[in-house]
Amino acid sequence: MATGVTTAMPRPTPHRVTSMPAGVTAGAVSPATGSIRLAGEHFAAATFYLLAGSVGLVWIAPELAAGNYLSPHVAGVTHLFTLGWLTITIFGALYQLLPVALGAPIRWPKLGHASFWTFAPGAGLFACGVADTSTMLHHVGVGLVGIGVILAVTNISATLPRARSRDVTWAAIAIAITYLSSTLVLGIVLLHNIHTGFIAAARVRVLATHLHVAIVGWALIMIVGVAHRLLPMFLLAHGANTRWTKRAIVLLAGGLPLLALGINARIPAASWAAVASMEAGFACFIYQAVSFFRARVRKRIDVGMRFAAAGLAFLVLAALLGPLVLWNGPSATRLATVYVLLGLVAGIVVFVSGFFYKIVPLLAWTARYSGPKRTAEAPTVAQLFSARVAEIQLGVMVCALVILSVAILAGSAVGAYAGAGLFMLGVVLFASQIGRVALGGPRGGTAS
Repeated sequence: MATGVTTAMPRPTPHRVTSMPAGVTAGAVSPATGSIRLAGEHFAAATFYLLAGSVGLVWIAPELAAGNYLSPHVAGVTHLFTLGWLTITIFGALYQLLPVALGAPIRWPKLGHASFWTFAPGAGLFACGVADTSTMLHHVGVGLVGIGVILAVTNISATLPRARSRDVTWAAIAIAITYLSSTLVLGIVLLHNIHTGFIAAARVRVLATHLHVAIVGWALIMIVGVAHRLLPMFLLAHGANTRWTKRAIVLLAGGLPLLALGINARIPAASWAAVASMEAGFACFIYQAVSFFRARVRKRIDVGMRFAAAGLAFLVLAALLGPLVLWNGPSATRLATVYVLLGLVAGIVVFVSGFFYKIVPLLAWTARYSGPKRTAEAPTVAQLFSARVAEIQLGVMVCALVILSVAILAGSAVGAYAGAGLFMLGVVLFASQIGRVALGGPRGGTAS
């Protein structure tokens, strides 16, 4: 899957195939064949949840336009994206990244399947329970999610010490799964508050902490670490200064405890120090990513990396809004809603979609055509999906998210419906592409 930008390269292991898939650029590392099925089931479920989240976005469009981010409906749909799409995708990617890039075969593959079959249904049940305020679905869902997270974190934690390459990617994974555990604890606190109200007026502050620990601590730090490996490989980037990733991780990880202290203890100085730290960390990440784009050998950027670039642009917009949200406080509900939308749906979802277009076709090609199964008629990796459809999808999603953001700021329910509906169309195109990859793609498909 990925080669590192450091000099520590893992030795060949039994997980690798012996031949380079057709259509893969030089420098790519073959997938870990022993965990293709494990990664594949995660990616399939994540695609389903992205579809469900896009439908939910249309459903909650009027509430988004009203800035009603405390609505149970909004919270339920948000969890379709955070738990269903993002977390399941990260778990699936790690089951490939750890053995290939870090030289650490998954400690217990069967435990990976067990965590999937508890976490994946639990995410849906929990999201539905939150949206419908159903006590039974709440508890069943959070129970399954909790078990799934514990199993996955245990498996990953037991795998990390076996790694032969312990660079910033290794550190980012270790830090991110720690914040994932914290996210689970905060989520349980908020869930318990729904039934008891024990944190009373502190609910909004705890919710803000929960959101930032999940999106920054779990998702963004993981993305920073994984991108350190994957961006140079996918862009064929050589010679870029890679020291900025470590700075990004240190600043992002260090800012979150300060933010939690500042928000919950009502210490403005701590909150603003946290914002400064995290904004600086994010700036380091963007500088690192831009360095990789500038150092690429092939000047033409393929569609997967265009998604990544668009996601980064949306993340920059979210980062610019962050200090404004803190300054205006919880009363600026529409601004806060757009802030989360740009960071989560526009930024992270679009960015990760680009990596889907790079990773999933490669895994599908390897599972179907590698080794003795390869024939002269086999398509290339690029022919498993249509680059033209992917480009249309990108344009549709970018327009949709701009429309939706403007509509929320303007308080327009009609505009929010239009933006959410257009985004759902983009996700349908994406799901059709993933389905095409799963079926093998047509012969003579359009190369990306």
